[in-house]
Amino acid sequence: MRDDRLIAALDVPNALQGMKLAEEIGDAVSFYKIGLGMLTGGGLALANELKQEHGKRIFLDMKLFDIGATIEAAVRGLAQFELDFLTVQGDPQVVRAAKEGAAGSGLKILAVTVLTSLDRADLDANLIKPGDVQEIVLQRAANAFEAGADGVIASPHEAALIRALPNAKGRLIVTPGVRPTGSAKGDQKRVATPAQAITDGADHIVVGRPIWTATDPRAAAQAILAELP
Repeated sequence: MRDDRLIAALDVPNALQGMKLAEEIGDAVSFYKIGLGMLTGGGLALANELKQEHGKRIFLDMKLFDIGATIEAAVRGLAQFELDFLTVQGDPQVVRAAKEGAAGSGLKILAVTVLTSLDRADLDANLIKPGDVQEIVLQRAANAFEAGADGVIASPHEAALIRALPNAKGRLIVTPGVRPTGSAKGDQKRVATPAQAITDGADHIVVGRPIWTATDPRAAAQAILAELP
């Protein structure tokens, strides 16, 4: 049985490298994330190929943000690819528009709360209201759920708190900022191990650099899965 709790991030420059990496990983991973960085390098084509020809689940990480009509149109266009997850910014009006665009499809809309690369100093620079980062994440998650989000993106540090929210029942929690035991943090500031993230309530963990920089990406993915409870 496939364990799709691990989402491997194909954070490489183009679709050719992405497919090569997916082939190296093989059947060890059934779920892949394709992000904004690969959009101009054939990311949508790779997403479609992995989904339709290789039977993989696909998380398209675009973090969309725009006026409602544009979000709705963009999501409706993406929904035709029959992908699994799509991220949008967690503002309620964006989430509502994305849900309209995804209507009638199986595409799950995931709301971004606060990026895992940000801390309080970053929020201050962005003129985000004062307060504890976790409290802001929790409020944004609750607001996104109220607007109809199928799930949220949040750091492992907030997973347990979000899972405890009254309107989190039946919603997905997907956690980037996950680093296997002994791995460097890289550009993430709020991190946890794979096992801790799952224990704290995450449905899926997203791991990129520790897999694609490994000498043996397949073995690296298998080791992460072996860590999961």
